[in-house]
Amino acid sequence: MAKKLLIKVTAGADAPERCSQAFTVAAVAVASGVEVSLWLTGESAWFALPGRAGEFELPHAAPLSDLLESVLAGGRLTLCTQCAARRGIGEKDVVEGVRIAGAQVFVQEAMADDTQALVY
Repeated sequence: MAKKLLIKVTAGADAPERCSQAFTVAAVAVASGVEVSLWLTGESAWFALPGRAGEFELPHAAPLSDLLESVLAGGRLTLCTQCAARRGIGEKDVVEGVRIAGAQVFVQEAMADDTQALVY
């Protein structure tokens, strides 16, 4: 069984169910004691900004802002470098605890021993 879970979420408000599933799996894994690294790419990049997760709504789903806080409290949250640049998002713009990193770091995490990777 994997001891680390690497999740890449590419969806945001454009595909709310897929987005919510990724954040839910990440938060549940953190609560279960799994080492979690959640990567925000594509349209999910906007959730690295303060207040954006609070604007997300999906009926019958946990609030995205709560899920985001859970991941930040017990896991790692990374915003893709290129995705941030395309949206004009810089280090000073993101929620405290979010790092900005690129594909090389993602590949290193994905190739680490005992890591299971998921893409949403």
